[in-house]
Amino acid sequence: MPYRRLPNTDQARLRALQVAIEQASNAEYSEQVIPYKLFNEAQRFYALFKTKITQKHDNFESKVSANKQYRHEMQKARMYISHFIQVLNMSVIRGEIKKSQKELYGLDPDLHIVPDLSTEQDIKVWGERIINGEMKRTAQGGYPIYNPNITKVRVYYDIFREHLETHQFHENTSSRLTENVDAMRAQADAIILEIWNTVEEYYKDMLPYAKMQHCKAYGVVYYYRTGETKLSKESDQKIQSAINSQTTLQWS
Repeated sequence: MPYRRLPNTDQARLRALQVAIEQASNAEYSEQVIPYKLFNEAQRFYALFKTKITQKHDNFESKVSANKQYRHEMQKARMYISHFIQVLNMSVIRGEIKKSQKELYGLDPDLHIVPDLSTEQDIKVWGERIINGEMKRTAQGGYPIYNPNITKVRVYYDIFREHLETHQFHENTSSRLTENVDAMRAQADAIILEIWNTVEEYYKDMLPYAKMQHCKAYGVVYYYRTGETKLSKESDQKIQSAINSQTTLQWS
């Protein structure tokens, strides 16, 4: 007899539960293989498990789509912040802005380089510093920097911040939904195993191939070992012939 193996993916778990539930629902009253309590438990769990998996999948699709836009807006914000700092440094080098005023932006007065903007946190921090610094400097009577001006920098920075919040929301939701599904897998496996054991017990007196076919109708999955002879109607017929012969000998 080939061996069973429980599903190892969430979709396979759903299929196993769905097949068992549908088969039990269509069974005649006199052939109720799965007890009502187990059938009812499987139905309730299947509906909840499917909902959680669907939510996880839908969130993943939304996250992938939103992430593309988020990366695009992050790149834009990085470019404008970097460009603004470069223009600021050039203005200092030309003597148009006092070197000491770079401290208003959180920048080292003696370094004319663009700080690291490789991460979203870097962009978030330096965007805020640059915007606040330009407001402080112009409030002191300094001429605004143009090309890009701080208004345009702020626009792209604010768009980036909005997409960052959406990105973080999707990440948090994804973690929560993944934890929910992970926590339900053990229960799914336990219910499937109980169904399969119940089904095999119900058909235990049938010949191997017939038993396997009836059990497969309830979603039980079988695998043949390497070199194992496959069951068939013919193999059942041979077994039945042997049984009949033995019975004849006993009565003769």
